[in-house]
Amino acid sequence: MVEFTNGIVRKPSKSMVEGITTGMFSSENPKYEDGLKQHGQYVKILEKLGLEVLVLEPLEEFPDSCFVEDPAVVTDKFAIITNSPKESRNGEKVEIEPTLKNYFDNKDIYYIEYPGTMEGGDVLQVDNHFYVGLSERTNDEGAKQFNEFVSKYGFTSSTVPVTEGLHLKDFVIYLDDNNMLLSSEMNKASEFKDFNRYVVEKDELYAINSLFINGTVMVPEGYPKTLNYIKSLGYPVEVVNTDEFKKIDGSLTCLSLRF
Repeated sequence: MVEFTNGIVRKPSKSMVEGITTGMFSSENPKYEDGLKQHGQYVKILEKLGLEVLVLEPLEEFPDSCFVEDPAVVTDKFAIITNSPKESRNGEKVEIEPTLKNYFDNKDIYYIEYPGTMEGGDVLQVDNHFYVGLSERTNDEGAKQFNEFVSKYGFTSSTVPVTEGLHLKDFVIYLDDNNMLLSSEMNKASEFKDFNRYVVEKDELYAINSLFINGTVMVPEGYPKTLNYIKSLGYPVEVVNTDEFKKIDGSLTCLSLRF
């Protein structure tokens, strides 16, 4: 089990109402004030679960910048600054770099460079292995560079096609002890055949993006079937309202960097 001691989050900006969305999870526009309250509660739960959380100030010029997981991938050993192909998001990597330098030596910070592209939402860590989703945001070259970096620290990686939605972790999440939540489409992937898989029903698809933190699972509010399944595995749970972030394709994992 990966133990987390640090977290980095960024307050949502007022411009979050202009965030990118596929409309897959909601057709409504987010409400900034409600999003700010939900974000504050999210931080409190991370702290309750043992993380020392650094809260960064909002960036109005980047509507999606509260999703700090996308511009970087971090472990307790290294950080990889990604390279979004979306112009409205690519500048976030510049903003996160100084913060990461407070935690990591320069020799342990790496950069995905063009023609490689990557967003952290496509990177799923299972112990010492990373599954990298190939999507509209992450390409083969980005995955290749990523593998070169992580292999220096004894990690391995492999790629998985993302055939639905935005990011890999919207459709498959690892908890711990071989337990995994995934969509019916991802359940067909041979890469995941050896896990204890729970196929989340279509009406609760958003609940796949639950977040395992130091023995407890954070679960988005409003998905009783998935919640009850997670409880049946014996996990303590924390139910979190992320409705405003759902409206711009955001969820529990993408709101923080954890290491």
